[in-house]
Amino acid sequence: MPSPLPIKSLVRLNWLLVFTFTAIISLYFIFLLDERFLYKVFYMGMTALGIGLVAFVNVRILILLARKHGVRGKALKRYRYFFTYAASATIYLMLAPAFDYFEHKSKSFPFPFFLVIFFISGILVNTMIILLQDFVILQADKSHADLELSQIKAAHAEATNLLLKQQIHPHFLFNALNTLKALYHKDPVAGDNYIVHLANFLRASVYNHAAKTSSLADELALLLDYLEMQKIRFGSALNCVIDLPIDILNDRYLPSFSLQPLLENALKHNELTQQSPLVVKIFCSEDRIVVSNTLKKKNLNVTSTHHGLANLAERYSLLSGDEVIISENKDTFSVSIRLLNNEYSDHRG
Repeated sequence: MPSPLPIKSLVRLNWLLVFTFTAIISLYFIFLLDERFLYKVFYMGMTALGIGLVAFVNVRILILLARKHGVRGKALKRYRYFFTYAASATIYLMLAPAFDYFEHKSKSFPFPFFLVIFFISGILVNTMIILLQDFVILQADKSHADLELSQIKAAHAEATNLLLKQQIHPHFLFNALNTLKALYHKDPVAGDNYIVHLANFLRASVYNHAAKTSSLADELALLLDYLEMQKIRFGSALNCVIDLPIDILNDRYLPSFSLQPLLENALKHNELTQQSPLVVKIFCSEDRIVVSNTLKKKNLNVTSTHHGLANLAERYSLLSGDEVIISENKDTFSVSIRLLNNEYSDHRG
């Protein structure tokens, strides 16, 4: 979409031209021209009038042509040159008799030659004004293009973020339904309890679907529902220790649905048994939240669907530009993400 004409900027430029060139000419008339004061005032006034008329007529012609031929139509440029040069030459030819009348040395120059001088002056003034106005228009187009580009980037980031979030829900739901089916075969009571937490989790998921970020308290609530579901499934084979300061729960933020995938990732890739439980610790370290688990990798290769850590890392990069820090040694695997402050809070919902 072409940018509109920067009319206000062009008008400001016109006034700047009038005052600037009048000031420059005034210095010449006052200090270098040996004339009476009345003549000097007349020369300065006519200079301002000539430049001002040409500049503002140019803007008016530009507005009229833009309405008829479009802001960036090819015909506009062609007609603009024709009409503005014709108008500027006419304006200066109309001013020439007044100069000739007041110019006490006009007898030194025949009046037709005087007209030629003013005709050329009008052409030169119009050329200067067109160049300066084109520069203003070019700068306005650049600013408009930069704004559109930033809006496109923001829309793309928003769409990408939404797409990535939508990948989480089906992935989790498929696993949850398979688990629920298995539980009802073995323990219907556990299955009922499981479905209560599943309903809570899905309700919160739907409510926060459009939010890019959630408070740490909301993320923790989602995690606890998911954790209870996994405890029903694994029992004492899963030991999750959460140690988060209460005073930051409502003041710090995370990308929506970021803690639950980290716990899910630990369950997916590690063995856990009653004799050798999987220990997951969630705590704060400076301004980051860390999810760490004991490392007991499954013997069988687990096919990745790229919905876990890669998803979170990409969403986090889109949102804040920061990185998800992944650390692994012989005994532990940990993921660290920076807690976001109020500027990232998604009050728009």
